[in-house]
Amino acid sequence: MTSLARSFAGNFLGNSPIWYKQSILFFLILNPVVMLAVSPVAAGWLLVAEFIFTLAMALKCYPLLPGGLLAIEALALGLTTPDALYTEISHNLPVLLLLMFMVAGIFFMKDLLLLVFTRLLLGVRSKTRLSLMFCGAAAVLSGFLDALTVTAVIIAVAMGFYRIYHKAASAQGEQIPDGYSLTNDKDVERLHPKDLHQFRAFLRSLMMHGVVGTALGGVMTMVGEPQNLLIAKTVGWDFAEFFCVMLPISAPVFVAGLITCLILEKTKTFGYGAKLPSAVRQVLVAKDEEKRANRTQEAVAALWVQGLAGLCLIAGLALHVAEVGLVGLMIIVLITAFNGITDEHRIGKAFEEALPFTSLLVVFFAVVAVIHEQHLFQPVIEFVLSQPQHQQAGLFFVANGVLSMISDNVFVATVYITEIKKALTEGLISREHFELLAVAINSGTNLPSVATPNGQAAFLFLLTSAIAPLIRLSYGRMVIMALPYTVVLGVIGYVAIVSMQ
Repeated sequence: MTSLARSFAGNFLGNSPIWYKQSILFFLILNPVVMLAVSPVAAGWLLVAEFIFTLAMALKCYPLLPGGLLAIEALALGLTTPDALYTEISHNLPVLLLLMFMVAGIFFMKDLLLLVFTRLLLGVRSKTRLSLMFCGAAAVLSGFLDALTVTAVIIAVAMGFYRIYHKAASAQGEQIPDGYSLTNDKDVERLHPKDLHQFRAFLRSLMMHGVVGTALGGVMTMVGEPQNLLIAKTVGWDFAEFFCVMLPISAPVFVAGLITCLILEKTKTFGYGAKLPSAVRQVLVAKDEEKRANRTQEAVAALWVQGLAGLCLIAGLALHVAEVGLVGLMIIVLITAFNGITDEHRIGKAFEEALPFTSLLVVFFAVVAVIHEQHLFQPVIEFVLSQPQHQQAGLFFVANGVLSMISDNVFVATVYITEIKKALTEGLISREHFELLAVAINSGTNLPSVATPNGQAAFLFLLTSAIAPLIRLSYGRMVIMALPYTVVLGVIGYVAIVSMQ
């Protein structure tokens, strides 16, 4: 019996550290005690803190497992209900469709993306210029496409670069070691420790500039982030109106974001500034030349198909002809059909990256359902609406920013826009003030939320992607690297909002 119990204990959360396993068990025991001895509201806030802990420790154990256990317990304790969870999932179905199909669509475009970005990476030797290009391009694309789609592209490119170098650096002569894996760094660290460390730092900085860029662009238009569309529909703004009302906020924030990117690269602070090692550049150049020399007509035709599919993708998203996920499914069908990818296993491999994160989002929605059912944010809303009107816009910006850092910015925007719509209907605020508060809500849920990975879906997607552990991009490191952007975007956004009153 003792050996069986030991086996159960060993199997629980697999190879995670003992202290981590004990922490999760402690949480599961503590939650019902707090609920019964204190209150469901206290248990709800405790659950939010515990879930953030699982995200912070994502490199110790994928958050789906411990987070899922916490969500199951929340349902069992009655902190939320299955119906409430299903409602949250229904509201966020477009995001789930996007992850399931768009990320897989990007997977089938990886050859073209790697080709384009290899030329860019090798052609632009200045790290500062390269960082500005990544940040600026991500911002522009996110304004008209979608932040998660842009993030998926960045991840696919970084993964391709890392795979090329890691495989070359692991080789002993011409021989690849037995049992080769991207997670096995023993041979690379023994042969090229300095280059591997610097290359990881280089990729980390580029990816962080890129995902911050998705926030800079995401705030600009009604299609940039899911909550933008919700706010625009509630207020009654079309695409042009939304862009114009947000311009006093989005324009200075965009400029400030690029200046911050420039300063961080020049000062080499907060984990930025690492350059591409010359040895890694040589490997990438050699691989690019090898591919060009060995590229067959079939491979060229496949690249053309991917390029044409990419144009369809851009047009479909920019014109918003359908939900983003459905456009992604169209891309999958077009590329696989015209490139002869007919094997089920080859197609299924494209979904491996997105489905764990999709499952994690459902668990996240369970935590959001707890927040909603226990009215955890209600005191904040009531406090802000009780303040003088000339202070409300700034307070809404701050409140939405802080709450978005620990919760889902779509949920926060939904709660706040519903409350101010109710105040407008009841005649408590004017139409002009209502629109100003809507701008504050949109800015607050998009800008300060870059502070934590759980503040923005794009950041959380990056944290839980396959590339994050390879380049040592942890929750804590993301928070530190995002800190200067958080301060700049928060301050500039707040000043711009207050000046509009």
